[in-house]
Amino acid sequence: MTDAVAFDAELDASGLNCPLPLLKAKLELNRLASGAILKVIATDAGSQRDFRTFAKLAGHTLLHEEDAAGVYCYWLRKA
Repeated sequence: MTDAVAFDAELDASGLNCPLPLLKAKLELNRLASGAILKVIATDAGSQRDFRTFAKLAGHTLLHEEDAAGVYCYWLRKA
C-alpha cells in the first residue's frame, strides 16, 4: 500500500463492519476544515460502495481509493 495522496488526517476503521467505517469517517470529516483530506483505512468490502455514494451525496471529493488484499483505503477531500 502507498500513500497515493497527501492527507491531513487518518482514520483506521479496520475490523469495523458497515456502517461504522462510514459513520466514523463522517465524524472525523466534521472536525476538519473545508478542503482538508482524510485518509480512511477499512476492511469491510461494502465500504467501497458506501464511500463512493457518500462522497457524491455529501459533496465531498473521493480523490483516490486503493484495494490491497482486502484492505481498502480512501482519500476524501472535505467539501
